[in-house]
Amino acid sequence: MLFRSDLTARIAENFNESAQLKLRALDALAGPIERAAHRMVACLNADGKILACGNGGSAADAQHFAAELLGRFERERPGLAAVALTTDTSTLTAIANDYAYEQVFSKQVRALGHASDLLLAISTSGNSPNVVAAIEAAHESGMQVVALTGRDGGTIGELIGENDVHICV
Repeated sequence: MLFRSDLTARIAENFNESAQLKLRALDALAGPIERAAHRMVACLNADGKILACGNGGSAADAQHFAAELLGRFERERPGLAAVALTTDTSTLTAIANDYAYEQVFSKQVRALGHASDLLLAISTSGNSPNVVAAIEAAHESGMQVVALTGRDGGTIGELIGENDVHICV
C-alpha cells in the first residue's frame, strides 16, 4: 500500500509541475505561436503549402502536423496543402546515399518549395545539420520559416530572419 500512495503522490506532482510550466510558458510562447499561426494561414490562403521536417520524434511531429492539415483537425473541412519531408524512404535514402544525410531535407525543399510556401522546421536541439540545411534552402527559395526548437535555439535560432518565426521552448 505504501508503494501505491508514493506512486500516486509522484504522479500528482508530475501533473502539477506540468500545469505550472504551461502557465509560465504562456507569456513567452503566446506571441510566437500567434505569429506562426498567422504566417501559416497566410501561406495556405495564398495557395502555398507547408513543408515540414525534423529527425526522430521531430520527424513524427512533422508527419503528424502534415496529416492534421491534409485530413482534418477538430472539424470537417477541405484538406490543406502540407507535405512531411520525412516520409518518402526512397527519396531519403537515395539523397543520403548519393549526397549526404545533411541534404535529405534541403534537396526536397529546393525541388518542391516555392516563395509562396512555408517550411516548418523542428529540432529539439536547434542544431540538426539537415534541418539547418533545409532552412538555408528555404531562405534561398524565398520561403518563410517557422522553427520549433528547444534549449537556446542553437544554430537554427541564429538563422531565423525577420520574416520567420522562432518558437523556442
